[in-house]
Amino acid sequence: MVLPFDINNIFSVNADNFSQLSLSIFHWQYQHNKVYQQWVDLLGVHLNDIKIPQSIPALPISFFKDYTVISSDLPPNIVFESSGTTGMITSRHSLVDVQLYEQSFLQGFQHQYGALNEWCILALLPAYLERQHSSLVYMANRMIQESQHEQSGFYLYNYADLAKTIQVLESSGQKTLLLGVTFALLDFSAQFPMQLKHTIVMETGGMKGRGKELTRLALHETLSSRLGLSVVHGEYGMTELLSQAYSKGDGRYQCPPWMKVYVHKEDDPFELSETGTGLIQVIDLANVYSCAFIATQDIGRVYADGSFEVLGRMDHADVRGCSLLVI
Repeated sequence: MVLPFDINNIFSVNADNFSQLSLSIFHWQYQHNKVYQQWVDLLGVHLNDIKIPQSIPALPISFFKDYTVISSDLPPNIVFESSGTTGMITSRHSLVDVQLYEQSFLQGFQHQYGALNEWCILALLPAYLERQHSSLVYMANRMIQESQHEQSGFYLYNYADLAKTIQVLESSGQKTLLLGVTFALLDFSAQFPMQLKHTIVMETGGMKGRGKELTRLALHETLSSRLGLSVVHGEYGMTELLSQAYSKGDGRYQCPPWMKVYVHKEDDPFELSETGTGLIQVIDLANVYSCAFIATQDIGRVYADGSFEVLGRMDHADVRGCSLLVI
């Protein structure tokens, strides 16, 4: 199965050719993804009417729970699963080329923060390390490897060791990223408050019933006061996407060039806009072998510069491990 375009074009895409590549991937996935094809047909969409990315039908994210969403005849070489509470049906994202995922998150991080070999990566992800098939753990592991820093690594609940490592890195002026799940960052900062000058704290969301849910503002204020930070960064990602958006402290996330966010009204899924407030819809071109057009259950606001913020979750949406907090 040969793609009708050079796959390397995904990660060199720009504003001028994003639309063309999006449309090419749409037609490819309609032909080769039976689940997506049936969904598009069910909506009564005529392919010749699709002229711009905003018109491309989005697959509801819930389909990843009930179907194998794949645009290839090749068997997957890895399957990622979302987190969830006991008994919950989780999403499964089947990848036929895991290198696409690696290229996406490595170049996406570099796009926002520079070369990984300049950083020490500390991953505080206990809830994810405790289960298999986590795309977040896979990403963090590769980032740790790519950083090539001898003190990069994972931490479970060994907060004292983490605190000692951070103090050593701080004393040497080493650029450090502390990537953490929300409840663990709160627990760690409560037990080991400190003043950070060379460390970025990045929360991935996720309380999973481990404590009282906080608004994003309250969470960031708490972490900032305990860790001497001016801002707390954030990562927007999910099992069903291969790309991530990053916030550098203002709650507004920036996408890499191959990812774009739109919003549509909850009561009219066909009214899509590049700005305004509504349900978030994502085009992630790195999802070429699954589905690049995803309707999430997040409510957000998109700005004219393409950045976006997350305001909460749609009513009755499943609780997600990487859930974003209601503002």
